[in-house]
Amino acid sequence: MFGEDEDVFDSVTWDSPSAPHEADRHNAAPTGPGFRQSMDEGQDPHQPKWEGYLITSVRDPVKELPETKDAYVSYLVSAKTNLSMFSTSTTSSRRRFQDFVFLREHLVKDFPACVVPALPDKHRLEYLTGDRFSPEFMERRRLDLHRFLQRISRHPTLQRSTLLRAFFESTEWHVFMHQHLAHPPGPEPTPGLIDNLSDTLLNAFARVRKPDERFLDMREGVDKFEDSLVLCERLWNRIRNHNNDGNPESGEDLTADYHDLAVAVQGLGFLESGITDPLNHFSNTLLEFSALLRHKTHTINDPFLVHLHSLLTYSHANRAVLKLRDQKQLDFEELSDYLSGVTVERDRLSAVISGHAGSSGLGLSAYLKDKVDAIRGADDDRSRVEKMRKLDVRIKELQEAVTTAHETSDAFSDETLREQTVFQFAKEAEMKEMLSNLADGEIEFYQSAMEEWDRIIPIIQRIRVDV
Repeated sequence: MFGEDEDVFDSVTWDSPSAPHEADRHNAAPTGPGFRQSMDEGQDPHQPKWEGYLITSVRDPVKELPETKDAYVSYLVSAKTNLSMFSTSTTSSRRRFQDFVFLREHLVKDFPACVVPALPDKHRLEYLTGDRFSPEFMERRRLDLHRFLQRISRHPTLQRSTLLRAFFESTEWHVFMHQHLAHPPGPEPTPGLIDNLSDTLLNAFARVRKPDERFLDMREGVDKFEDSLVLCERLWNRIRNHNNDGNPESGEDLTADYHDLAVAVQGLGFLESGITDPLNHFSNTLLEFSALLRHKTHTINDPFLVHLHSLLTYSHANRAVLKLRDQKQLDFEELSDYLSGVTVERDRLSAVISGHAGSSGLGLSAYLKDKVDAIRGADDDRSRVEKMRKLDVRIKELQEAVTTAHETSDAFSDETLREQTVFQFAKEAEMKEMLSNLADGEIEFYQSAMEEWDRIIPIIQRIRVDV
């Protein structure tokens, strides 16, 4: 796995701020596969920066505690890196699926602005039928977990997280998990004014009033990409079912059709005694071609479909980050409107106290509010002064909240721009890998098929039938 000389990202430019000497960094040979170690003083601040490489693998699934109710599968996770935060350049440990779940959940919590890929679905039919320890299921799960770690290791922020380092290196992982739960890397968010107002101000149907064109284009690109993946997945599912759907009675299984044709040709050979041997050769070729179709389905088409679906879930995680960025902007807009409303109410009360109620310009709503206050006996100046005092306190809190929401929205937008660049790099790398494997598999299939048919053609041509 680590011996492959494949590019991680072909066009990544990164710098290492912790490097001691600029000249040494420029003159040194690249130490990371696929990373171009170059400096660009005019680099876009929205471009991500990698400090090194991290190559991961998930191998050797093993059933632990067999024949017990606590049986589970452990996987050997390995890493090769030149990141300074790792104690060694190569490390490995055994982890179970729940450890992967813990890793993802806390990466999402610790890095809300990062696109953290999803794990494979746990609620599968195999968990109900008892086949989750079958070699086929464990291999599919291993590939999904391998792809999950691969996506994290390509991320310039996630690859340097303390949690990920401990996931690979810690010999007391369970102790580290408890420590991480007791002492998270960042302070626990305390319910503030934004959180208190979110339930009343924000709702699922609210929309950003001043959308940023950059993120509108990104959302449109994500929509088109996901639509293309869904269409591609649907078409390849049809191709897969047409070639080998596992149900000979469906009439759409080419593998079964070629097998039936081979049996029929073999039966014809028994009837035609003069050409029995050539027909038997032809029947064997049909059987071989049927086996090639079945092999291609299980080794090429099925992994391609699984990777397509996995890439679609990865895109969903990217969409969730875009949605969260919109929510941050929406928080700022709603708080700004709320601050404006409270300020107007405070000015109205001030105008009433000063005897200039008519200058408030609030019209019918202010008039009705004054009448309600009069009925409740809260229309005297002392009540209004008390209300103004409370409103002044609320205005000060809202001004601080609006400033914080504005800074958070801007910072989240900048981080989202970097995340989209990282996602594009990861998507291109995965598409290249996925399509290369598909092309190699198709080439291998057709080359094997051509060899089989080339061997049988001379035999068929030598058949002579007296008419």
